[in-house]
Amino acid sequence: MNAERHLRLPGIAYGGDYNPEQWPEEVWAEDMRLMREAGVNMVSVGIFSWALLEPAEGVYDFSRLDRILALLHENGIAADLATPTAAPPAWFFRAHPDALPVDKDGRTLSYGSRQTFCPSSPAYRRASLRITEALAERYADHPAVAMWHVHNEYGCHTPACYCDTSAASFRNWLRAKYGDDLDALNHAWGTTFWSQWYYDWDEILPPRTTPAPPNPTHRLDWRRFCSDELLSLCTAEREVLRRASPDLPATTNFMVLRTFDALDYWRWAPELDILSNDHYLMSDDPEAEIDIALSGDLMRSLADGPWLLMEHSTGAVNWQQVNRAKQPGEMRRNALAHVARGADGVLFFQWRAAKAGAEQWHSAMLPHAGTDSQIWRDVVQLGRDLKALAEVRDTTVSAEVAIVWDWDARWALELPSQPSGELRYQDLVRDWYTPLWRTGVAVDFVRPDDPGLDRYRLVLVPSLYLVTEAAAANLSRFTEGGGTLAVGFHSGMVDENGHVYLGGYPGAFRDVLGVVTDELFPLLPGETTGLTGDVPAGATADLWSERIRLTGAQAVASHADGPLASHPAVTRHQHGDGTAWYLATHPDPHTLADLLHRIRREAGVTPAHEAPAGIEIVRRRGTEADYLFLIDHTGKGAEAPAKGVELLTGAPVTGTVTVPPGGVAVVRESR
Repeated sequence: MNAERHLRLPGIAYGGDYNPEQWPEEVWAEDMRLMREAGVNMVSVGIFSWALLEPAEGVYDFSRLDRILALLHENGIAADLATPTAAPPAWFFRAHPDALPVDKDGRTLSYGSRQTFCPSSPAYRRASLRITEALAERYADHPAVAMWHVHNEYGCHTPACYCDTSAASFRNWLRAKYGDDLDALNHAWGTTFWSQWYYDWDEILPPRTTPAPPNPTHRLDWRRFCSDELLSLCTAEREVLRRASPDLPATTNFMVLRTFDALDYWRWAPELDILSNDHYLMSDDPEAEIDIALSGDLMRSLADGPWLLMEHSTGAVNWQQVNRAKQPGEMRRNALAHVARGADGVLFFQWRAAKAGAEQWHSAMLPHAGTDSQIWRDVVQLGRDLKALAEVRDTTVSAEVAIVWDWDARWALELPSQPSGELRYQDLVRDWYTPLWRTGVAVDFVRPDDPGLDRYRLVLVPSLYLVTEAAAANLSRFTEGGGTLAVGFHSGMVDENGHVYLGGYPGAFRDVLGVVTDELFPLLPGETTGLTGDVPAGATADLWSERIRLTGAQAVASHADGPLASHPAVTRHQHGDGTAWYLATHPDPHTLADLLHRIRREAGVTPAHEAPAGIEIVRRRGTEADYLFLIDHTGKGAEAPAKGVELLTGAPVTGTVTVPPGGVAVVRESR
């Protein structure tokens, strides 16, 4: 985030996507009245309005947007003004059919939806920058505009295009990466395998559909290129906006959620003034509140401080197989959980539920039922809550535990032809995150090469299949200096090119962990192995096992049965002044929680605050006060020790705070 360009809006931002162009103009006055009633102070405008703003190439009609922005300003509502480049109009594709995206099977996808463009298309880039410049010139000094919203959800529907134009751009990216040295690329990609050696740059194509598994490094570099190509579009628009309005912040909405992995947000984050995120619950997730927390902690870590929740839902979405409505109180808990994790804004998709179009069944702040609805009453209440929490803005969360997160490692782990196709990066990380969440232990996320690891007592590495030598050395130095490191199975296996570290597994982490493995024994779906040793009675593991030889480490737990009976499954190694743990299998949830709590206690890490089971607890820290968030996920309510003032009710807290059933309490704790 950029401290010079910040959101000049008092308190916590509250609102949603506003699409008045979908409604008769006489509805707009009602929108303003109801926004004021709900406490809305900012809305996103113009996200999908390109066809109306530019009805023909180079011909603009800003009259409607002029009236919308004037109306917002008259009513004291700030505009997060979007560049409408996520949905080019039909006339653009009629003029530039080569700008349509092509999938890996060679099919050209049609327009008639959104994000139907090739990220490498010169025609799309010219058109998107042209409309961006026109908007910037007209509205840079408009009093309603508080922030620029670049595009919308980059990579959501078209993270990659496999056309010949994209192929040429990919080759240019590769030439830059490898210093125009084709031999260097061949060695990095291991192209002596399967006769894949390239003699000319023009022989290199995107990883289109092939009859056998593709080259993994080819695929990995393609993922990196696709992320960078979309980032180049984002920064190009940002530069146009910045030239016109140097003091206005710019954002684009990330998608840090369970189902999306197209972009390397560590690379994106430094390019934006304010980080914002779209987060939606999955109906098949029985504990979606954990995903909210994980996403919020990752966003706060990317932002290195507060961030904005740009989109979430008041109720059901429209794009899952079954779109579940939210239970009473769930929307409020969701929203305030994001605030607890560092969000300084809570916005929804969208303000008014659409009566037509692909998202007509997506919930909104003002539902189809109107104001005589539970959703509307909840929206108004949330507005009151956020007003009461205004002083929480600009505070953040302090953590003594870091979890390593790396998009390169995620992409590499989930490529084909792995020892097990059952491993999912997000699931492995969440498995380790969950016990900390349950006990109120604050967590940051870090890159493996983060130079500031010494600010943490404990660094967890649930999954880091790919790691550079420099990053591995960074984690080793952290341990040598007195830190506690815990590493999950199948980590440290390959370098940045996807080449196996030879000499035994876990490759780059052998020395720091004090173990060496000569063979992997992944388990079949449904297969388990018992664990014995310093673990709870009846402990089991699934997914993974490996034949370990100790080279300095001590066994904490071993396999009790199966082909690796008596071989170590969990180890502990004194390395320098610190300790390194290796979990060489995937313990059952109870056993994993027991191990992680032992590890964090040894590291000197304690929960942020004492709280009953089922109460999510987070503390945001400010310069003059701290803010203790307590969220009940049991539906039963609870009491917890606290002193201060409960901000949502204004009641003093003299020793115990009551968390209502399914509710939230926020206590200001004076310093």
